[in-house]
Amino acid sequence: MNRVQRGKLAMAAAAIGVGLLSVTGCGFVNAQQTSHQYAASDGIVEDLGPIQLRNLLIVSTGEDEPGRVVGAIFNNSSSDVTVTFKGASGSQTQVPVKANSSTLLNNTTDPATLSSAGAQPGSLAPVTVSASGTSRELKVPVVDGSLPEYREYLPAGATPTGTASPTGTASPTGTASPGAGH
Repeated sequence: MNRVQRGKLAMAAAAIGVGLLSVTGCGFVNAQQTSHQYAASDGIVEDLGPIQLRNLLIVSTGEDEPGRVVGAIFNNSSSDVTVTFKGASGSQTQVPVKANSSTLLNNTTDPATLSSAGAQPGSLAPVTVSASGTSRELKVPVVDGSLPEYREYLPAGATPTGTASPTGTASPTGTASPGAGH
């Protein structure tokens, strides 16, 4: 092997080495985002021992109006539990969850409704959650029915405020004025 060939071989080896370092160096310099747990929704994530609350939020039209608790509850224990939500002004609702299963707080279950949301939509309501002898006060987001994905969860009789259709503008009563904005 002559001097030119050795030089080319050394340069190729160096290029491969730099390429390998640049590919594998990402995990060394940057934190792994897949190991970071976070609430990927508008709701919050909280664990109470073997009870896991996921994407928990309250849907309501106002602070002193009824608020429906929406989200998922996972029971990783071998016993049935009752999860209690205590909100503002003594409002309370309970949700039974069977052992080693989950309950989705959506339209397939009985509504878990607090008589008072405890905060205006767009803010956080203090809610004490209790299960299996563990209790914790949480700050739960309150949303209204202005977004279509939450409208169906408004407590019975509630009307979303400030909603608009694509061809109209919002009126004070929460209904869109036909043809407004043309």
